[in-house]
Amino acid sequence: MTQQTAPFRYDHVGSFLRPQSLKEARSKFQNNEITYDQLKEVEDAAIIRLIEKQKDIGVLSITDGEFRRSWWHFDFLGALEGMEYYEKEQGLNFHNLETRKEGIRVVGKIDFGNHPFIEHFKFIKKHAGDSTVKFTIPSPNMLHARADLNAEIYPDLKDLIEDTIKAYQKAIQAFYDAGCRYLQLDDTSWASLFSDETRAKLVAEGKDPQQFMDTLQYVINESIKHKPSDMTITMHICRGNYKSTFHSSGGYNFAAEVIFGGLNVDGLFLEFDDERSGSFEPLKYVNRADLKIVLGLVTSKFGELEDKEEIKSRIQQAAKYVSLDQLCLSPQCGFSSTEDGNILEEENQWQKLTLIKEIAEEIWG
Repeated sequence: MTQQTAPFRYDHVGSFLRPQSLKEARSKFQNNEITYDQLKEVEDAAIIRLIEKQKDIGVLSITDGEFRRSWWHFDFLGALEGMEYYEKEQGLNFHNLETRKEGIRVVGKIDFGNHPFIEHFKFIKKHAGDSTVKFTIPSPNMLHARADLNAEIYPDLKDLIEDTIKAYQKAIQAFYDAGCRYLQLDDTSWASLFSDETRAKLVAEGKDPQQFMDTLQYVINESIKHKPSDMTITMHICRGNYKSTFHSSGGYNFAAEVIFGGLNVDGLFLEFDDERSGSFEPLKYVNRADLKIVLGLVTSKFGELEDKEEIKSRIQQAAKYVSLDQLCLSPQCGFSSTEDGNILEEENQWQKLTLIKEIAEEIWG
């Protein structure tokens, strides 16, 4: 295996299915049956076991499985200064499913202060030993994409965006100072550009798809422009993942030149597990030899194991558009983007990661 820098030849998006003990403890905490310290003890123990399991099967980027979170995005965003986590009247609409009725809203000026996720990272770092720790947070784009805004606090969206960028610049430096060298930004906002239907929704909301895309690009590049040179920042572009269902469909074509040729991240984790993701052709817009493309060819939504030879064939197909040396392999998304988890067994996720490792070793040596 010649490439041992993040993102790795065999990698993963970050979240894992929550063990039953953790689900029970979170439920008891929500019902005021146990204290936060008691919940934390269960979280700590579950994360330590998860770290060891990842090491046992050869995972190169160690995460905490997002075990301390209820959502992949709201927990981080809701803990920023100027933000609030709250109960909504309606959840998000996924394919034939509505999410839990929870969300975030702007209640003051956005900033990054004493954020609990820094301590969450330090805990993983402490117990991961010499292994590379990957920490995942929502993209800055998710704040203006998912938060309920406040026109009195931010009458001009541009001011909200600039404060969000400054907050993320502080966050990136804080994670770096805590020892983080591999940070991933998770982003579903790009999926609004992937189909005629989703672009029509943007227009109906009074947004121009091209301007929306330019804003997404600007926010990412500005947020990471001061990152230290020895820190890897990747981005996972997702079409939604909630209880094995999805939010949107469509290929990368409309936004391909910006995503593959205009973002200054070190790597891109991309969904390519089914026909909803389109073809590999948009990869032709990759214009940097140092940009790693992590192909999400193995689904995290269901337990059935993919055919090894078929996955290897698809990697070769992608290599027609971008150098094989720039490609990596992973699941298409996390196994549990929310604490609810996808519809598969815990053993299935380990089988899939083992398959990914085997394929990567056979292709790249």
